[in-house]
Amino acid sequence: MNEILKVEKLEKYYGGKSNLTKALNDVSFHAEKGEFVAIMGASGSGKTTLLNCIATIDKVTAGHIFVDGLDITKLKGNNLNKFRREELGFIFQDFNLLDTLTAYENIALALSIQNVNVFEIEEKIKKVAHQLGIEDVLQKYPYQMSGGQKQRVASARAIITNPKLILADEPTGALDSKSSKMLLERFNYLNRELKATILMVTHDAFTASYASRVIFIKDGKVFNEIHRGDNTRSEFFDKIIDIVTLLGGDLNDAL
Repeated sequence: MNEILKVEKLEKYYGGKSNLTKALNDVSFHAEKGEFVAIMGASGSGKTTLLNCIATIDKVTAGHIFVDGLDITKLKGNNLNKFRREELGFIFQDFNLLDTLTAYENIALALSIQNVNVFEIEEKIKKVAHQLGIEDVLQKYPYQMSGGQKQRVASARAIITNPKLILADEPTGALDSKSSKMLLERFNYLNRELKATILMVTHDAFTASYASRVIFIKDGKVFNEIHRGDNTRSEFFDKIIDIVTLLGGDLNDAL
C-alpha cells in the first residue's frame, strides 16, 4: 500500500501569549491509500481542528502535513486553491448544498470548476448517482430531499472528482439511525469497491465501527489507535467502547 496522508509533529495554537490554547500538541499519524480511518475524541479534544488543518481550512502553527508526498502546509494562493479543488473531497455534517441548484447541478459544480465538458459531466454523474442510489433525486432541490438523500448527494459531490483524500466531518450527525446506516454502508462501498481513502471525524462509536482503523484524540494528542483487522463490526464496536471508557468519556455521547 502507498502512504497517501502523513501528519508529522502537528501543533496548532489559538489566542495570544496571555490566553494561549494548544488545540493540537505534537500529533503524528499516517493513512495508506484506500484506508478508511476514523478520528474520535470528546468535544474540545482537537479532532475537528485536526481535520480543518488537513483540509487547509486552518493554518498549522508547527509541523507538516503531506498528501501523496506534497507538503500542503507550504501551499499558498493558486497552488492551494488547485489542491483543494482537485485533490480533496469534503463531506460536511450540514451538507453545504446550494439551495438554488438541483442535486445534479450541485454535483456537477465540482466538475464544472475543473472545466470538464458537459458530456463527460453527465456520464460521471450517472455513474456516481447509481453507486450512491440517488438517481431519483437528481432533479430535486435540497428542500425537496430527506436528510439522508442530501448527505448522499453531498457524498457524490465529494467523490465525483476522484480526490486523493475524502474528509468527512461528523457525516451522520444530522441523520436519523436508518439514514446513518445507509450512508455508512455507502462509505464502505466507496472505500472497498472504489478504493477511496476516507478520513472521518466522529464522536459516535457506531459510526466509527465502520472504519478499518480508529485514532483517538485526547487533549490535542493521539491517545490510542486500534485496527479492525479480522474483527466483525460488532466486535470492533466493543473495542471502541472500551477505549472511550479509558478516555473518560460519557458513553451516552458515543452511542
